[in-house]
Amino acid sequence: MQGLRRCSNDIVHLGLSPAPTPPSPPGPPSNNPSSLSIDVAESAETRIRRLISEHPVIIFSRTSCCMCHVMKKLLATIGVHPTVIELDDHEIAALPSSSSSSSDDNNNEEQQQPCNTPPAVFIGGTCVGGLESLVALHLSGHLVPKLVQVGALWV
Repeated sequence: MQGLRRCSNDIVHLGLSPAPTPPSPPGPPSNNPSSLSIDVAESAETRIRRLISEHPVIIFSRTSCCMCHVMKKLLATIGVHPTVIELDDHEIAALPSSSSSSSDDNNNEEQQQPCNTPPAVFIGGTCVGGLESLVALHLSGHLVPKLVQVGALWV
């Protein structure tokens, strides 16, 4: 897989393997906030970490993952439409095992959730975990405040 392919309105297939890309058309670069940039000089790990830092809510999934579908539906009912990146099997190894971007003591439990197997959701750069962790966060009443805090939801 090479570069980006849009699979539907909310899913982007991300090619993490470096590959030559055709030259960009002349003119200023796109400032579209929904576009995902790929720098072929970046490693897969660096690209994933950059994407995590650039998007308030991002889900890494396998193609046709039913748990990812449930995650998206849960977030959509709250009013959040996450960025969804579909990874091939050989790209999954590039997922970070945890996130170290948050230093709050309240997030220690969330940081211990596994994020190196899809589906994995990151909110505000912090690994939340898989579907079970996301649902637990919602049922405990902590999901909406966290989404508001990172700017993914306005109340």
